[in-house]
Parts: sequence; structure tokens; C-alpha cells
Amino acid sequence: MWDDFLHVLMFQAAHNTNMVLTSTIFLGAAGGMIGSFIYLRKRAMLTDTLSHATLPGVALGFIVAVLLDLNDGRHLPTLLAGAALTALLGGLCVQWIKSKTRLNEDVAIGSVLSVFYGGGIVLLSAIQRMEAGSKAGLETFLLGQVSGLSQSETQLIMLVSVVVIIAACALFKEFRLICFDEIYARAGTMPVLKLDMALLALMIVVVCIGLKTVGLVLIVALMIIPAVTARFWTDDTAKLVVIAALCGALSCYIGASLSASLPNLPAGAMIVLTAFSFFTFSFFLAPKRGLLSSSLRSHHA
Repeated sequence: MWDDFLHVLMFQAAHNTNMVLTSTIFLGAAGGMIGSFIYLRKRAMLTDTLSHATLPGVALGFIVAVLLDLNDGRHLPTLLAGAALTALLGGLCVQWIKSKTRLNEDVAIGSVLSVFYGGGIVLLSAIQRMEAGSKAGLETFLLGQVSGLSQSETQLIMLVSVVVIIAACALFKEFRLICFDEIYARAGTMPVLKLDMALLALMIVVVCIGLKTVGLVLIVALMIIPAVTARFWTDDTAKLVVIAALCGALSCYIGASLSASLPNLPAGAMIVLTAFSFFTFSFFLAPKRGLLSSSLRSHHA
């Protein structure tokens, strides 16, 4: 067991496994970077809504792919396009409910999440009655499964992750400003709404490309836990984003390696548990904000 794990960890496994591991590392870095801005913008629960809102899109994408005779319905670009469409619709529904009604954001998020996820479950039930439904394999979108990724799928995930990382770096100053001083940003004629939409778009992209790896149930953790972990180590935004990206990448690296080397362990669960172990270590032992160092400072005071 441990020999297999070390082989995967050291990129000595099969070529496809190495490709899966590399793409997952880039996904973790992208998730950590975007998650930092989401965390600072106090919109973590919106990520949960978007992830659950992808389920009906995945189901609809499968149905469309079956009708177009694309890879028995398991055509990843079509599935991800459907997921992105319903995730965007879910995000817009939350914004519309919050701005056009007297309901607060928590109610809007809870309502949209429940409705979209319920609709997705209904569509999945309908798919199971289709001729191609029994071999759909859509359950891998719930908890993730790195072993099922093809080389073309890993290349797609890697490419999109790199694009997200580049976009986050390019918009770093703007995102940092709207996170900490939205009023000043508006006064300086900065397009806050467009920047919010850009952040939402990047969030949706990370959610969609992480479906096959981490799963829609746990993708929110891949973005938020590394950001919270990084917060224990620094007060500087740039350093926080870098540390969060490293935590996300390492979580995916170790978690995906465990999933690939041990049977019947979903990738999403292993990645999130690895991320949580980094969080636990930081919670207790971080030099500035860790529980142990805070207790020692209080004792000496």
C-alpha cells in the first residue's frame, strides 16, 4: 500500500496517473488563489450554492451529449458547459433575490441551493431510466474520482487551471481593493460590479473543472480551507494568496496520490481531509495566530 503511494507521490506511476496528479496540483493552486478572494470578500457560502447548482447542468449536459451521440453522453466539455451554465444561473438567482426582495443573502443562498440540487437529483433519476443511464458514471461528479480521468480531460483541467491562475494574478490589485475597501474602489470609478462578475466567473470555472476531481459536494472546501489556513500565517494579502495556492496544491497532490494508490477512496474526500490536516496544524502551531502561540503570549502577559 505505502509502496504504491510513494510511487504515485514521486511521479513513478503510469503516464496517465502522472498527468492526473499534475492537473490536480494546478487545480488546487487555482482553487486556493480564487478561494482567498472569496474568503476575503465573505462569500464562501455562495461557492457552496454554485457547486450544488452544477448538478442539474451536469445532468442536462449528459442528456445533450447522448442526443448528439458524444462519447455515450460522457463528453466532459459538454458536461462542464452544462455545469457552468446552471452554476451561473444559480449565482444570478442569488443576486436577483438579494437585490429585488427583502430576503437576506442567507435565505437566497439556501433557497437556490436546495432548488437546484433537488432539480439535479430529479434529472439524475430520469437519466437512470435512459438506455445510456446505467453507464453514465455521473456519481463521480459528487465525490470525485481521479482514476477515471482520461488524458484529454487532465489536459483540459490543467489548461483551464493555468488560465485561472493567470487571470487571478492579472486582477490581483483590483480584487484586493474590492475585498478591503469597496467604497474607495467605487469612488475611484473602479468597475466593482464587473470585477465581482469576473470573480464569480473564475469561481464558477474552478467549481466546474473540479467536479471530476473533488466533486461538487466538496469543491467548496478546496477553495475555502486553504484560504483560511493561510490566514493563520500572514496578514499580507499577497502572501495569503500564495500560501493558499500552495496549501491547495499540496492538498491535491497528497490527497489525489492517496486516492490513486488506495482502492475505493474517493479523491474529493482524501483531498479535503488533507487540506483539513494543514488547517489543523496551522490552527494549533502557526506562530502568529496559532492556538499554542496565543496561549503562550497570554501566559507571559
